[in-house]
Amino acid sequence: MKNKLFIPIVIAALMIPVSLTALTGEEIVRRADDIQVFDTSAATGEMRIKDRFGTKVSTFKSWSRGADESLIEFTSTAERGQKVLRTEDELYLYYPDAEELIRMQGSMLRQSMLGSDVSYEDMTGNKDRLSQYDIKLLGEESFKGHDCYVVEMTATVRTVPYPVQKVWIDKESFLGWKGEYYTKSGRLLKEMEVLQAREINGRMIGVETRIVDKMKTDTETVMKINDIEINIRLDNNLFSLEELSW
Repeated sequence: MKNKLFIPIVIAALMIPVSLTALTGEEIVRRADDIQVFDTSAATGEMRIKDRFGTKVSTFKSWSRGADESLIEFTSTAERGQKVLRTEDELYLYYPDAEELIRMQGSMLRQSMLGSDVSYEDMTGNKDRLSQYDIKLLGEESFKGHDCYVVEMTATVRTVPYPVQKVWIDKESFLGWKGEYYTKSGRLLKEMEVLQAREINGRMIGVETRIVDKMKTDTETVMKINDIEINIRLDNNLFSLEELSW
């Protein structure tokens, strides 16, 4: 009789650490967001835009500081010198030919960046997701050989670009391999998939990502990072409006 009682007690004891350490949806998203943010970074890359007319390639340099500040400068011939600056609260475009600085706001944020499947709003939409979404862990699923958590996020504020997000987050590295972005009524707006990832400073980072705007026909955009440096020294004025036109 004692043996019969002992076995269930042992099983229950073994199960306790599992239940105590199980991750919530909020913790999964927090870790996924954290691995994408570095103190500073500098990168070069390209954006391949494919539509029914063919494929266009735009090259760029980019810099970032923390989660709130980033600067993209296009280096390809057609767009050379165009810049996109993101600060904590604002997004600005600079056109060198016209020496024009534009503050993006309202419906302007939904415009396509250089005709791609990426909107300017996409550049600001994933900040501070924990305070902008209710997060629900739907379960676990394999995606192209990667064991993932499947998480659904429903917006609690109106200022986010996508009312509902569904993301596949790697259980080990917390890299988001896939994302689906919906309207409140459930209409699919956009899809994202990481095609290639690389370990950088102990973190898995997506270095080639495909974005498909489901509101368009026969289009896709692939963003590729060719080189990246992490936690480097950057000029304190790099992300200022004063420096944007230089």
